[in-house]
Formats: sequence, C-alpha cells, structure tokens
Amino acid sequence: MFKYTPIQKEALTLLSSPAQHTMLFGGSRSGKSFVLCCALAARAVRTPGSRHAVIRRYCASARTSIGMDTMPKVLRSRFGKKLHWHFNKAENCFHFSNSSEIWLVGLDDGERADKILGKEFATIYFNECSELDYSSVQTALTRLAQKVPLLVNRAYYDCNPPGKSHWCYRVFIEKCDPVTREKFPCPENYAAMQMNPEGNRENLPPDYIENTLANLPERQRKRFLSGQWLDENEGALWNYAMIDPLRCREVPELERVVIGVDPAVTSGKNNDFTGIVAAGIDRNGQCYILADSSMQSTPLLWVREAIKLYRRFNADTLVVEVNNGGELLTTLFAREDDTVKVKAVRAFKDKFARAEPVAAFYEKKIVHHAGVFPELEGQMCSFKPGSPGTSSPDRMDALVWALTELTGKECGSTRFILA
Repeated sequence: MFKYTPIQKEALTLLSSPAQHTMLFGGSRSGKSFVLCCALAARAVRTPGSRHAVIRRYCASARTSIGMDTMPKVLRSRFGKKLHWHFNKAENCFHFSNSSEIWLVGLDDGERADKILGKEFATIYFNECSELDYSSVQTALTRLAQKVPLLVNRAYYDCNPPGKSHWCYRVFIEKCDPVTREKFPCPENYAAMQMNPEGNRENLPPDYIENTLANLPERQRKRFLSGQWLDENEGALWNYAMIDPLRCREVPELERVVIGVDPAVTSGKNNDFTGIVAAGIDRNGQCYILADSSMQSTPLLWVREAIKLYRRFNADTLVVEVNNGGELLTTLFAREDDTVKVKAVRAFKDKFARAEPVAAFYEKKIVHHAGVFPELEGQMCSFKPGSPGTSSPDRMDALVWALTELTGKECGSTRFILA
C-alpha cells in the first residue's frame, strides 16, 4: 500500500499553502520530483478539463525522466487502476478520462515549445529549474493563465541547489528580483522547502547515500547530499550559475574534437594530477565539454589515457602544454602512437590571464557541459587570481587549452608549436 514519507507529507502541506510559487530544493534522490508530480496529478484529476505543464531545458530529459519514469509511477502507486489515463509519446502529453492534460515541454525544441506554450495552463512545474535561465521562466509564466473553477493557478519548481548567485536562490531564499535585487512586495508568494536523501532513505537503493553521495568531492557533496546552496568564490572566473543552465545530456554532430592535456610536473600519489579534457565544437560554434579523464599517474599512463580519449571521441588533435617537459612529452606520445596529431603549446602568461578569454565564452553562452564533472567544475568555480590553493587547477588548464584550440582564440601570450 502506498504511503508518503514524513518529509513528503510536509512538502504536500507546503504545496497546499496560499503561496503561488513553491520550490522544493535539496540533495539527489530526495523525492522532490515524485512529490511535485503527485501534486500536479492530483490537480489534474480533481479538476476536469484542466491543463498543466512540466518544463525542462531539454525535451528528451522531460520525456525520459518525467514521462517514462516519475509520472507513471505516481499515477499507478498514488491513484491505482481506478484512474484512466494514457501517455501520448508523439505529443509528450498525459491525457486523463476527465479531459485534463499534463504536457511535457523541452525548451530546446523551440518550435514545439512555442506551440505548446501557446496554450494556457493551471499549473506549471519547472523541473530541474537550475538548468533554466530566468528570462525563459518569466516567459513561460505568462502562460499560467487558464481559468478553471475551484482551482488556483500555481507554479512549482525543484532543483539540486546551485550557487547563491543563481536566480532561484535570489527568488526563493532572498525573495528578491534576481536582476534588480529589489525585494518582492509580496514575499509570502514564494515558498521553499529543503528535502534531502536521508528523508527518502526507505525508497533508495542500499548504501546509495553512504557509498555514492558521501564519496563525492566536498562541493558536490554539499549540493547533492546535504542540499546546501553553494557559496560563490568572489573573484573566481566561473560560478555554477554560468555552468548549470547550459548543461546538456545530448551532444549534436561535432565538426571537431580535441583533447586538452596539462601534464603534471612530477608523478606520485602526493603530486598534481595531469589534466585530460575532451571538448568539441559544432557547426554553429557551440562548444561541448565531453569528458574529464584527468589522472594522477606516471607519464606513460597518462599519455596512454590521453590517446585512449583521443580514439574514443575520434579527436583530431592532442593539445599538450610543454612548459614542463618540452620535447620529451611529444616524444612520449610519438613512441606510444605515432599516428596521433600532437600540438605542443607554451604559455607565457599566468593561468588566470589564459583562462579569462575562455570564461568569456561561458558568459556568451556558447559552452555546454555534456553531463556533470564534479572535480573539473569545482576547480573552475574556486580558481581566482592569487589563489593560494595547495593544488594546481590541472583539469581547468586542460579545458582552457582545448577550448582555445577549438575557438582559435589565443589565451594571453601563448605560443603554439606543431609537434
């Protein structure tokens, strides 16, 4: 028999409050989406002819996560066989016997999204709202306008909390306009609640919390286990508010792929990692971070790993910094596989100066991370000029070299040497 967990009951109470906008935030697999789908389905079932929308950045994500997984589980476990419904895969829409509808919308499919958002809705649920930019949310909210008897229009949101500069923190925690920073005149219209995996333990695989989430790097552990909003590193070139909205699951056909390599000066368990990052660019000039295979090893092993990544993505160039190692590094690659193309590069300005032009690509919204790269993103969001950190930003350097090669932009005074 289906029953809610205590934290889910608390969330449902909040969702029935007078607040028009409600956000559930917290760690991974904490039951946020399940509760919000329960609330959304209940509104659809209770009110004949009502129309509702679930919005994500990517249509494929909305279909696989909500359409094929969470919503069917909710409808079967919460409402049972007495409820008659079907999911139209072509439309990405749940149809109910009382003529209510729940539409799944991906903002990446512009033409289809415009068509669906031409309708009016009684509920809009922004799933994984940290991936959405504020202007898109504001535009979608203009469609929260269906007039249905006995049903007050509502907007729901959920996310794994990103950095404190993100619009969802400013809207729901600071209760202010994220652009002007002016306080909302009616802050009670914006309610938020934290839900974490511990409160959903009975529905999780054994040891998921201890073996998976607890072993993440510190910043990712705060976000995905503890559900904490991340402090931004003032002065850093990157923050999660720049990275999250452009994150993607699917990558289009790429024109080029390169592998950036930032070698460690020495090898050993207490020394730096060698940064090894794969990146590609499509015909429209959009760049994609594809993989982070950085490792702490002997030169021979990281050379082999870089070549392995080169082959995996059918790359055309290995871009290798040779400030420390010179010709020896290019010789190592040639000995291991003389068919790979190696471009040796030397840097004559500091890391921050080299990284600034690449950070500007993120501000221009032309770089997408194909997945989540915790260690790489942690370095990016913590690195700033004069940072006394105990370790080198090796992964970040490799990313900088790769994107510099793809875009044809020189990072400060950088000399390229074709090996």
